[in-house]
Amino acid sequence: MQRLLALVAVAALLGLRPALATDPYAFFDWDVSYVTAAPLGVKQQVIGINGKFPGPVVNVSTNWNVVVNVLNDLDEPLLITWNGIQHRKNCWQDGVLGTNCPIPSGWNWTYEFQVKDQIGSFFYFPSTGLQRAAGGFGGIVVNNRDVIAVPFDRPDGDITIFIGDWYNKNHTDLRKMLDKGKDLGMPDGVLINGKGPYRYNDSLVPAGIEYETFNVHPGRTYRIRVHNVGTSTSLNFRIQGHNMVLVETEGSYTSQQNYTNLDVHVGQSYSFLVTMDQNASSDYYVVASARQVNESLWRRVTGVAVLRYSNSRGAASGPLPDPPQDQNDRTFSMNQARSVRWNLSAGAARPNPQGSFRYSSINVTQAYLLRSTAPVSIDGRRRATLNGLSYAPPETPLRLADAYGVKGVYTLDFPERPLKGAPRIARSVINGTYRGFMELIFQNNDTRMQSYHMDGYAFFVVGMDYGEWTEDSRGTYNKGDGVARSTIQVYPGAWAAVLVSLDNVGVWNVRSENLDSWYLGQEVYVRVVNPEDTGNKTEMAIPDNALYCGQLHKYQKEQTPHHKMGVSAAAPRSLSLARRLVAAALLLAGSFVLAP
Repeated sequence: MQRLLALVAVAALLGLRPALATDPYAFFDWDVSYVTAAPLGVKQQVIGINGKFPGPVVNVSTNWNVVVNVLNDLDEPLLITWNGIQHRKNCWQDGVLGTNCPIPSGWNWTYEFQVKDQIGSFFYFPSTGLQRAAGGFGGIVVNNRDVIAVPFDRPDGDITIFIGDWYNKNHTDLRKMLDKGKDLGMPDGVLINGKGPYRYNDSLVPAGIEYETFNVHPGRTYRIRVHNVGTSTSLNFRIQGHNMVLVETEGSYTSQQNYTNLDVHVGQSYSFLVTMDQNASSDYYVVASARQVNESLWRRVTGVAVLRYSNSRGAASGPLPDPPQDQNDRTFSMNQARSVRWNLSAGAARPNPQGSFRYSSINVTQAYLLRSTAPVSIDGRRRATLNGLSYAPPETPLRLADAYGVKGVYTLDFPERPLKGAPRIARSVINGTYRGFMELIFQNNDTRMQSYHMDGYAFFVVGMDYGEWTEDSRGTYNKGDGVARSTIQVYPGAWAAVLVSLDNVGVWNVRSENLDSWYLGQEVYVRVVNPEDTGNKTEMAIPDNALYCGQLHKYQKEQTPHHKMGVSAAAPRSLSLARRLVAAALLLAGSFVLAP
């Protein structure tokens, strides 16, 4: 009892939200700053965390509390969002403009959230101003609790891999291109863990490029977590000579199937079991190549790393392993996507099987058909739309406006079907019904791949096909083992349908994960309110350290900018003292992890 009282007292002193004594805390201090790098041989400004690009992996377990103090050492505002983390009852930590004011340059702000009832592979990234195109991303691993069985043997190692298309231009230059109505064009390459390609072809890859090497041991099995953190390009991932057993995607265990390659679309995460069962006559290629494009024109948009056995007898050489035969074969890719199914018998964060939630037996209470098209001109500016509306973030975040009763920031009238007439800019929000069951149909009438993400939830992927979605399309839905995830790909000229149970109160972002489309307005928010909650039972109160902006700027207490090399470092020092106080209490309680 004495240990518990010490923990509660210090947590209260520091303004930390209450959590069960058995739920550990993990603390992180991040200095987000520019770093000079040349991943494709051209020096440029990338975004690093504590001087590293990519950033660190947040490695925690189900129900842990994560506390991340972020110092914004950039020259522009910053928000970090946590792709796939559901923030139960706590959209205040979501890190998007609908819920949070951005962290001003030189300021620090502390995120605090619990990975409640979640397991799996996720990633974080900066969510504003196209900053993810410059880096700032890293992995999130949420391990099962020891008391929950995992549907495969414990692997011998765990490897996180970030793949993504890359431009040699800084993200600020990419923004200027979009602001001027230009297309970003073909990327300059693909990075794997922030590094350029191994020189598998002297004419395509210049000398001197640093590449990634994964060191492994023969006979061992590794869990390999793959995240597409790029700007807008779908990538086919494969490891030369090795089968990949898919076991999990974005927090759901999947039916275990063998793949020699898998398309990973922007914003998606998968984890595989890969056994090192080859003869190691040489190193092996790890490849991420552009998908759904003209291969002959996009040859340079290929990332190549090296898998090196401890007994390898030589360097990798020769041609890369073949991609799917036709780079533009969308039928193959869609069938591959349909093959990703939910493992109904496995538990996840809880011991009961995933399949015990029978989504097909629940009546749909709301349905929205969200149609996207190629960018359009609105008031002389290039914009992207959903249902004819292009979202423009207000100066006052939506959730903050609700909390303080600020009127006129947004409207609760997002259309259930595409609007007729000229497209327009709007701040229209979906009015979600608490504990309702919503159907979202994404109709992609653009000529390129899109992928869409929903914060705060995992949705069930129940269908996808080419052509226009109709009411009859529901007859093709997967009513049994559609996988639950948070990011879905939508093929050009096709649709994808998902179902989501609106049991998480808050204001939640639905967005294109393609950064250019998102930047140009292809997003919407879903507002979920429990009208019967008057005591913060289904949603946490606004945090004590909330930032204020827009019409609520008067509530903001000024903070002396304290860049890493600046004069004043009072805030970081005081936080370090706070961390030591919490550490002492949590060590007493046996629930503490201090991360760099």
